[in-house]
Amino acid sequence: MSAPDILLGLIGDNIAASRSPRLHELCGAQNGKHVRYDRLVPHDIGASWEVIFAGLAAKGYRGTNVTYPYKEKVVAKVEIDDPLVRAIGAVNTAIFEGGHAKGFNTDYSGFVAAYTRQRGENPTGITLMIGTGGVGRAVAFGLIALGAAEIRLVDMDRSKAEALAADLRNAAPDTTVTVFDSAVEAAKGAAGLINCTPVGMVGKEGTPLPATAMEGGEWAFDAVYTPVETEFLTDAAARGLDIISGWELFFFQGVHAWGLFTDLPLDQDRLRQDLLS
Repeated sequence: MSAPDILLGLIGDNIAASRSPRLHELCGAQNGKHVRYDRLVPHDIGASWEVIFAGLAAKGYRGTNVTYPYKEKVVAKVEIDDPLVRAIGAVNTAIFEGGHAKGFNTDYSGFVAAYTRQRGENPTGITLMIGTGGVGRAVAFGLIALGAAEIRLVDMDRSKAEALAADLRNAAPDTTVTVFDSAVEAAKGAAGLINCTPVGMVGKEGTPLPATAMEGGEWAFDAVYTPVETEFLTDAAARGLDIISGWELFFFQGVHAWGLFTDLPLDQDRLRQDLLS
């Protein structure tokens, strides 16, 4: 097989079902480019994520995406020019150039695009977000960008939720940010319900919020997209909530990452159709 025109990767655990390789291959095909996009799983390779990441540039990788559980850890390995990304404290896209690794976050912009596509300019209302790890931090700052007046955070590690709350208050003093120990309690009176935990993905089945706690909600978003129809979203849909699939975040973060990797044009409608076919 001929060498690829563009070599990319994805560092993460439990990514066998990831559709990112297909997305970037299709992006390349639109531009007449052969893209190879490798799944880089530390356990399978037999090396730490740090060793894998450090060796990518020398192997000819243009860049790599980074997913759970390495988005926060990789921050220390990249240069971040955007103060917003520094505030988020998580990176899902790294580009190698000039002997440096540059860090970006397209989960943030991807969530804003996904929300806007489904709900337009409708306000987020009081929003509960369960999970304050890498993708959760990006989504939370996305909520700030969407004008959220109140955000409620829940995490099994309360200290992580408290740290994010402090960062959000610093970035948006007019936004009320509260940390709860119970997702059920935090869901009371909430319009938006968000899952940013791995619960519900292939191999981690379940839901972080009982269906009975969703009554009165207006919309729900699940960062999980494998499978697309998670128990969390199925329960929310059954109660009449507007649904924002994790697939939409996957799509837009990928589109935005492609732009960073290559700066090549993209027909988003065609890409969406090809991915769904």
